[in-house]
Order: sequence, then structure tokens, then C-alpha cells
Amino acid sequence: MSGLATFEGSYGGNAQRIADDTRLECKICWYVYDPAKGCESWQIPGGTPFTALPRDWRCPGCDAPPSGFMALDVTPVAGPAPVAVMPAAPVKMEDINLSIRQKEARALAEKFEEAFRELHRGRMRDVPFLNSALQVQAIGFRPYDHEVAGRCTLGVLLTPWFMNIVLVPDEAPEPAPQVGSKSVLSFPSGRYEFVWNNREETGPYRACSLFSPVNELASQLQAVEIGVEVLKALFQEEHREEGARTSEIRALREEEIRRQEEAEAAKAAAEAAAAEAAARPADPEAATPSRRALFVPRARKSEPEPEAPSDEEAAG
Repeated sequence: MSGLATFEGSYGGNAQRIADDTRLECKICWYVYDPAKGCESWQIPGGTPFTALPRDWRCPGCDAPPSGFMALDVTPVAGPAPVAVMPAAPVKMEDINLSIRQKEARALAEKFEEAFRELHRGRMRDVPFLNSALQVQAIGFRPYDHEVAGRCTLGVLLTPWFMNIVLVPDEAPEPAPQVGSKSVLSFPSGRYEFVWNNREETGPYRACSLFSPVNELASQLQAVEIGVEVLKALFQEEHREEGARTSEIRALREEEIRRQEEAEAAKAAAEAAAAEAAARPADPEAATPSRRALFVPRARKSEPEPEAPSDEEAAG
């Protein structure tokens, strides 16, 4: 199959245009649904044609509907022959190059997923702060040309222990950057701090931390939605503020956690004080004053004050 066949045949909801074994690709995030493999995120078994997916099925990469998919494998399906064929539009070289880079971005996303799934099954398996509701997923990996980082692949990497923006250079820099070294890169929405990492399976890449750990994310769907929105907001100038946004986000999050802890501590102290007061034995006189205690002070107030003795009486 030639590279030009990659985007032939938009699905558009017309099930008659694709065969049972046709692979389809999301036009937004380039996720590929392969009927032979099914969909792990939605627990769809292998051997399920695209047309047999549940009605509520959405793209696991960006939540796009099935109608937004395009056929990768153009297989003729029995049916009436078309009356006329529109002439093919001329293909530009930049479109071919973009298609090649998109394929490379998809392949790189698969490398990241496999590398971190292996890490999850191995070293990270028994780490206590893992979020069991999440699984490894590369979100929205796409070609991107950065004014400083150069030609690279941009995306969001989700694991049960972190969510990061990743920026992978098309060509490994020489000399190799030191793991842990930091750099601040500018995007339309602001400046973000990235840290160099390197794995044998993926090569060197920059990572910008979004969540670590990820215990506040309730589900895979919610996490993917956040990842998709992050990639959109990254290029929206209305979010721009001066300074490195990652430090600001981290500081705001730490301040929010501190306030929550203070509020929980104050609530616990108040509950403990209330419980102690309820358990303390009551003073019977203070709790139920006697009639004498109630009336004697009044009687004393109503008695006339004794007159002061005269000088003669005092002398006598």
C-alpha cells in the first residue's frame, strides 16, 4: 500500500464503504482501530469489525465519534458500481511529508506505551501510590515543529503514576543531553519547564509534569479528556501568563493541598473537642440549679441595705 492510501475513504458513518477487516484511523489523534486486535480500553475483543462496535464507543485516544474515522485499508465491498469517479486532486509534497511524520508519531506512541507498560508490569507493579483506575496510554501524539526544540513529536503520556507532556526530537541531539537537565520552552499559552529523560526503547525526550501522582483522576476516560484538553490549551494564547507555568501550577496545587489539610485538621480538632465535651460528666449544681440557688440571690437583692451607724452609736 502506498503512503497516499493512508487517508483514502472517509468512513463518515457509511458502513457499506468498509469491509469487516478494514482498519480505520481517527482524524483527530491518529488512533488506529484494528479489527484483528479489538480495543483494549473498551474491552472490545479481537475479531470485532468496526461496524459492530457498540453505539456508545468513542475513540480511546481523544473521544472522537466513530463517524470521524477514515479507512486505512481500502477494500472493495460488494455493491453497485459508482456512476462516476471524481478526478483525484493533486497531492502536494508537504502533504506526503506530513503523512509520513504522522505515521512516525503513531509508531512512537506505540513505543512509549509498550515501554511504560513493561515498566508498570515490572518495577512499578507494587508501588503504593499507583492509581489502579488508570492504564498506560499515549494521547494525541502528533508532529510538531518548535522554534527551539526543532522538528519533534508532541503528545501527552498517561501512566498509573504520572501524566506528562512529552516532546520527542525527530533526531537524537548530539551530544546526548544529560538526564535530569531542565529547559524552559515557550508555547502560545506560556513558558513550560521540561526535563530531559532517556529510555532505550524511545530514545531521549523532554517531559513536563502535569500530575504526579495521579490519584485525583477518577477514570481512564477523565484522564484522556484532560490530556486532550491540555494539548488544545497549550496553543491558546488567552491562557498565557508570564513566567514558567509549570512552577505556578505546582505551587497552586501545593497551596490547595495545604489548605485542604488545614481544613481537615481544624474539622478533626472541632469534632474531638465536641466528643470530649459530650463525654465529660455534667456538674449537677451547674446543670440544674436548686431552688435555693435561684431565689437566694434575688432575696438578697430585695433586702433593704442596713443604715450606717451614727457617730454616737459607733462611739457607744
